[in-house]
Amino acid sequence: MKNKIYYWSPFVSEVATVKSVINSASSVNKYLSENYEAYIIDVYGEFEKYEEEIKEKNISLIKFGRSNIIKYFPRPGYLRSRLLYIYIFLRYFFPLFFLLKNNPPKIFMLHLVTSLPLFINFFFNIKTKMILRISGLPKLNILRKFFWKFTLTKVNLITTPTQATLNDLVKQKITESKKILLLRDPIIVSKDIILKKNSNLINKEIKPNEYFISIGRLSKQKNFTFLINNMKDYLVKNNTTKLIIIGEGEDKKKLLNLIIEYKLEKQIFLLGFKKNIFKYLKNAKAFILTSLWEDPGFVILEAAYLNIPIISSNCPNGPKEILENGKFGFMFESNNKSDFQTKFNNFINMSKLDIFKKKLHAKRQTKKFSIYNHSIELNKILGSLS
Repeated sequence: MKNKIYYWSPFVSEVATVKSVINSASSVNKYLSENYEAYIIDVYGEFEKYEEEIKEKNISLIKFGRSNIIKYFPRPGYLRSRLLYIYIFLRYFFPLFFLLKNNPPKIFMLHLVTSLPLFINFFFNIKTKMILRISGLPKLNILRKFFWKFTLTKVNLITTPTQATLNDLVKQKITESKKILLLRDPIIVSKDIILKKNSNLINKEIKPNEYFISIGRLSKQKNFTFLINNMKDYLVKNNTTKLIIIGEGEDKKKLLNLIIEYKLEKQIFLLGFKKNIFKYLKNAKAFILTSLWEDPGFVILEAAYLNIPIISSNCPNGPKEILENGKFGFMFESNNKSDFQTKFNNFINMSKLDIFKKKLHAKRQTKKFSIYNHSIELNKILGSLS
């Protein structure tokens, strides 16, 4: 009989973790199917839009039931996320409790909104191995420190996507260091990328190799205001060049107003959320990441896989690790206008041969984040819990 692995990852907005969870479950069912079977828990209907993809990858969904109340929550932002955390804890306490008591998996993987499963695991006799995923260094306020101090004692392992985050957590002493392990995200699925990248661009105003691209949630973290402010002069001087930004989020109106203020409506385009980003990535002059933090930085790796030059901030923790502190891309000091301009000009003036070398090294890094490599690392971790 196969060991069950449940993935818990209720998300409050479109984040890269969703892709990681689906790909991780897929890697289990594809490469570790002799011993394991993966399931994703769909808490309030958040995975509905991914059902077709999940079905294609032979992953089973455990549905707690769609919630219609959530549509009345405030627009995406801090308040919505906090209300949703509380709602999930109260509304889905018993569905999760009875699932874990009556049909416990061998392994329970916690990705997002983890307070509920951590609470249940600590206060009740749950017969399952708990693995907590932490991406990025969490803000350890007094309440979280108090909560984690107790609940993490009953968590079997903690995994991180980068070595830097692992080192940070060890320094924070949130739990025993031997319980914290590196497990890279399964970002690169070659078959999916090759299939999607060959779709044609529909927007007639965007011509191949005449635009820069940035991708991510329109939020403070992604720092798109910085990007627009620092690209405006170049775009004015090079009026056939475009900047496209893919993503949705709470900063959309602010960014649109900034574009209008600079009179760059014909050169900077906010395209919204796109399920297929690869057809846009493959035709870009370069991918630019201005984030204040990333762990590891999914789109950096996807751009690298498609041989697109990368201009990135040196924010914690992923970009520095992926790009070897700038050896495999153009890395500027986070939120530093002067350094951004310097590194951007370095890219513009660098020979094609030197850019090719950077692209080649960056693409080699993507192997570490393939779905197959993830399955190998995960299998070792699962074996350690036997």
